[in-house]
Amino acid sequence: MPIAIYALALAAFAVGSAEFVISGILPPLAEDLAVTIPVAGLLVSAYAIGVAIGGPVLTVFTSRFSQRNVLIGLMIVFSIAQLLCAIAPGYGLLLAARLLSASAHGVFFGAGNVVVVGLVPPERRGAAFSLFISGITVANLLGLPGGSAIGLHFGWRVPFLAVAALGAVAAIVLFLKLPRDKRQEGDRHATFGEQVRELRHQEVWLSYLTITFVMIGALAFGTFQVPIMLNVTRLHPDIIPIYLLVGGIGSMLGIYLGGRGTDWKPMPTLLTVLLLQALLYFTMLFAMHDKVWMTVNLLGTSILGFAFSTPLQARVIAAAHSAPNLASSLISTAFNIGIAGGAFIGAMLLSAGVSYADIPAVGVVTSLCAAGTASLSWWLERRGSIAAATEA
Repeated sequence: MPIAIYALALAAFAVGSAEFVISGILPPLAEDLAVTIPVAGLLVSAYAIGVAIGGPVLTVFTSRFSQRNVLIGLMIVFSIAQLLCAIAPGYGLLLAARLLSASAHGVFFGAGNVVVVGLVPPERRGAAFSLFISGITVANLLGLPGGSAIGLHFGWRVPFLAVAALGAVAAIVLFLKLPRDKRQEGDRHATFGEQVRELRHQEVWLSYLTITFVMIGALAFGTFQVPIMLNVTRLHPDIIPIYLLVGGIGSMLGIYLGGRGTDWKPMPTLLTVLLLQALLYFTMLFAMHDKVWMTVNLLGTSILGFAFSTPLQARVIAAAHSAPNLASSLISTAFNIGIAGGAFIGAMLLSAGVSYADIPAVGVVTSLCAAGTASLSWWLERRGSIAAATEA
């Protein structure tokens, strides 16, 4: 695998850490800035909105430039945004800095996906995507507990300084290891209209819908998994980090297996993952009452919850091959819509009196919906291929 892929994974780790680190430092941050915890929590919502909206908009304006230079520039902007977070004297500047960081986040993964395609041959793209995505997976595993520990011992501003340093290192590595674009200055770039037209392919927009369905189920459970473990599984608070680590390990395995499956048979892999995911959400309704079976079920759902991503991302980029930048950046939008929707639905159900023990049922429904949209997309694709072959 080219060194540049590892450089992109390092950058993805830095960007992912910026998103996750905030959750672990909300209490001291809120106290220092004299705001309530819910108001401080808006920093998480603002970040998701920045990724979902700012990313695609900026992608349209940056797609005409060298994606290598765009990535390096983004990491510089990202590092500056983290420094602004660290020195922010009040809530307003901190919120603005988070929005700036989120916009860079949204463009980064779109440009990164496009660059990955050009670094490896088609038969190795699944493995390359999984390695690239593993950066944010490791951030999910280490960013939250690491940032929380640093914030607890050194103050809430220090984690932002640490992430800024990671971003600066990533920018340097990308500058040194990412090859220059092969296209010439005179090459034609896709217009805004052409990029939007690439979204008309059903493989693109049905993939977005599939991603959103999966993330709604994942976050309906994931947002409240700690209280579920406390109140339903009856775990001691000291043991819960071990269970979260199990989930993190599962996510890393899922990224790897999803990449291998994409290089093998992407759509059969995707449908198998989604149907198994629905099954494991169903078994979790019973397994969460037992510590051992909860561990096994959590590992399985974590594996499947990340294995679906690579085949869908590869599908979007392949379908929008003429102008992949905007289509690729909207992948992050689909993820963040699902993240926001899952957390909202989970909160609304709990507020309405639904038990913690019933929350995994959301994942059963959304995983089956995701399998349905993926099956429809595959059927339409195969029908189109047959029609094209008949006309030829």
